[in-house]
Amino acid sequence: MITVIETWRIKNEFTDRVHELMQTMDNEVGPPAHRHPAFLGHATFLQYDTEPTKVLVMYPWRSSAEAEELLASEEKFISEFEAKYCESPRDIAYLTEVPHAHDMEG
Repeated sequence: MITVIETWRIKNEFTDRVHELMQTMDNEVGPPAHRHPAFLGHATFLQYDTEPTKVLVMYPWRSSAEAEELLASEEKFISEFEAKYCESPRDIAYLTEVPHAHDMEG
């Protein structure tokens, strides 16, 4: 399992619409993601307090290869969304949890 973290940078003129815009994006790409066999759980959306146009979207996924497959299928909608509402394309990172002491107790 991996965690996918997408970093979105919404244009300043849409600061007052960040919630609405991210919901629109999720309504479009969420349902196909939920049907994908690599789906492991719903996304969490986090907005920076000090930078309200910056939003992180984090979700568990089975593998980076399968995440890239899904992301490619979203490209048409996402590229139009980014062109209209974003300062730049979303950044995507794949992370693997590092086991640590409390994970090994018991």
